[in-house]
Amino acid sequence: MIRISNFQSLLSNVVVIVLVFYSIIIHEVSHAFAAYALGDDSARRAGRLSFNPRKHIDVFGTIILPLLFYFSLGVIWGYAKPVPFNPYNFKDIKRDTGLTALAGPISNILIAIVFSLIFHLISLPFIKVIAFYVVFMNLVLAFFNLIPFPPLDGSKVVGMFLTDEAFFKWAAFERKGMLYLFIILIASNLLGLNIIGKLIFPPVMFMLKILGLPMM
Repeated sequence: MIRISNFQSLLSNVVVIVLVFYSIIIHEVSHAFAAYALGDDSARRAGRLSFNPRKHIDVFGTIILPLLFYFSLGVIWGYAKPVPFNPYNFKDIKRDTGLTALAGPISNILIAIVFSLIFHLISLPFIKVIAFYVVFMNLVLAFFNLIPFPPLDGSKVVGMFLTDEAFFKWAAFERKGMLYLFIILIASNLLGLNIIGKLIFPPVMFMLKILGLPMM
């Protein structure tokens, strides 16, 4: 792995945290723009077509929860304020809900591609370290959100291919999905099962290889 000084390592960690935070903001804004492009202006009316982080921060999900996870379990997990949208404004509820959801992970993959280019084009070790971890974390964000489990984006992508009856039953599960996901994350970590890691790290490693970046 690339070697840098302790000071540079500390500074790079700060820069990576800031860039990943904005990656999450871009993820949410991408949902908002996709919904708006598909006919729903709920996000625009709520002021969410903005890259201003204050518009997207959820006090519990963005600040308190990540700190609780970090100091209790040693991992960071949280969420930004969900983008409001009304699927009944879409021409095709299943398709357009899925496309709106897909916009978030796609934005993270695009960010990963941009920073992989920076990794290859700039030879400074300090920049390479930052670029690598921004790529890695954005791929983790993308593939975590693509897990087909409500309320993650992947569940809405799966919904595009369900029958109408199955779709609405699947969508109704989203109300309890966050609680179940929260329990799975905690139990997985405490039992050392790393269920989420086993799901997302294979595609993350595959993408790192495709982008020509070193393996973790």
